[in-house]
Amino acid sequence: MPSPVGQQLLSHAPPPTAPAPPIPASTDRYERPVLAAIAVLAAVLCLWGLGHSTYHAFYASAVRSMTGDPADFFYGAFDPAGSITLDKLPGFLWPQALSALLFGFHPWALVLPQALEMVGCVLLLHLLVRRWAGVPAGLLAAAFLTLTPVTVGLGRSVTEDAPFVLLLLLAAEATWRATERARPRTLLLAGLWVGLAFQCKMLEAWAVLPALAVTYLVAAPAAPRRRIGHVALAGAVTVAVSLSWMLAVALTPAGARPYLDGTTDDSPFALVVGYNFLTRFHTMGIDAAGTGSIVASGTVRAGGHLGPGMGDGIGKMFSPGLATQTGWLYPLAALGLVGGLLALRRRRAPRTDRLLAGYVLWGVWGVTFFAVFSFGSVTGHTYYMGVVAVAVAALAAVGVVRAGRSRVLAAVLAADVVWCAALTWWYPRFQPWSAPCAIALGLLALLLAGLRRPGALATALAAVLLVPAVWTASALSPRYNQPGAFGRVGPTSTPAGFAPSPLGPQHRRLLAYLTAHRDGARYLAAVPGWQSAAPYILAADAPVLPMGGFTGRVPYPAPIAFHRLVDTGRLRYVIVTEPFLKAHTPAGELVRWTVAHCALVPRTAYDPGDRTRLLYHCGPAHQG
Repeated sequence: MPSPVGQQLLSHAPPPTAPAPPIPASTDRYERPVLAAIAVLAAVLCLWGLGHSTYHAFYASAVRSMTGDPADFFYGAFDPAGSITLDKLPGFLWPQALSALLFGFHPWALVLPQALEMVGCVLLLHLLVRRWAGVPAGLLAAAFLTLTPVTVGLGRSVTEDAPFVLLLLLAAEATWRATERARPRTLLLAGLWVGLAFQCKMLEAWAVLPALAVTYLVAAPAAPRRRIGHVALAGAVTVAVSLSWMLAVALTPAGARPYLDGTTDDSPFALVVGYNFLTRFHTMGIDAAGTGSIVASGTVRAGGHLGPGMGDGIGKMFSPGLATQTGWLYPLAALGLVGGLLALRRRRAPRTDRLLAGYVLWGVWGVTFFAVFSFGSVTGHTYYMGVVAVAVAALAAVGVVRAGRSRVLAAVLAADVVWCAALTWWYPRFQPWSAPCAIALGLLALLLAGLRRPGALATALAAVLLVPAVWTASALSPRYNQPGAFGRVGPTSTPAGFAPSPLGPQHRRLLAYLTAHRDGARYLAAVPGWQSAAPYILAADAPVLPMGGFTGRVPYPAPIAFHRLVDTGRLRYVIVTEPFLKAHTPAGELVRWTVAHCALVPRTAYDPGDRTRLLYHCGPAHQG
């Protein structure tokens, strides 16, 4: 027997063979306080300790540059002089740049929008699942998503996926409303949201289109021709909004905007389709070299350090490296999808049935992204899994509610507890007590069920959620999560950022020398690679010229353009580091030309103790 609270929740759940009824007003008595508690928990998990955030060196440098000029904001310039962009579309950084303008450039100000976006995802998922399957399912989905580690990880990071997931959920919400009454205008709004999501993660946003389109085509109460026409119009809006930034960049003369990182031909097509899409499917034999994009070993990184089996392949989504971030509820999600579809088949649900629409939406959503990430490289970045977590949470919640007190649910809950315990075995030193406690709770739930005592279902759910909750709560410890870096929580979390004051004494002395001897130049200095440029940008908003882009292989600046900068006095100094002297890259070639043609500045002039870099003064009078 379930607990009294469980009985109240289940009393409002629709029976397994009936359409979901309207939500009774009496549910507000427990729905609102429970939802408020879940929202507060999500906010605490995402916002706690943000004052100790760090800078993600690459993205934070771009945000600092984007706050200085409207053009740099629009294009996503990496450096304050607007020379080169990020190697991605800049849409996901626009909220962070606005936050920095509002609150000042601080690490926490960059993380704050992400935290609020993930809390918004929790509330929006509740709304969607509530409309689909009732109040209990909606509350469970919100709770499941909140206690999934990747959710909190994204809320404490500066990566693309927090705004991306929120925008896709907004698209799903608009699609759901459009499907209920065949509203084409509302479906066009869904296309707008997907187009905006494209500005965050490019072609990955289009992976949601099968779920949205099939849901409307299957369940909207309209004639087939009208449904197809509505979807076509929404698709046109999606394409138009998606390509808007690319078209604006393509129509702008190259000299009037920053160079596009990740490309060899300064083409937005190469940036989006080649560098950020086709290169992700290298394991399938796809070659992006002909697209004008950079194809380098540095852009294809394995994630073996995250856990066993974390390569590219069909089983990757079940590997500990990814599953511990998003896959704790896989068994329950499978129950929700398979069990629901079987129930609909038994009662021959009509095409416009609300439950059928929900299973189509979340089933196609989950299967599509599962397939995309199984065959596409995620380069070891677990934050990609946020868009999978929402489908898992929705299906798992509906599986629990609609299965009720059945033996099937008991068996799946037991399997889920075993699955959670098995995932912890790969990390025996991380909270080793959690797995035994989860198993003990699972046995207690079986005992209560056998004795027909209240609380069996609640205890079983606690057993399933204990381990992921422990992983999620670990985000509050700096040892297991670094706010401002990557969206990873738990023992696989690694430091990946700069302190709020990244400029050490040597950097400051060199910066002071360059500032004093700038003599009207556009750039203080050229530096090889973004890592060398980031400290100066973060701490001083210094106009340094990063050579080679993110990978060091971008042919920017071109040798002719570099020489022109030197000859016209817009660039007078070049900072040289030893690794680039031997690098067979465009940046390495510029470094070697500098050594051969420019005058070495004595270390005594700026820092006698600096043994990590050399400074060269270039100009007509100093070229050999």
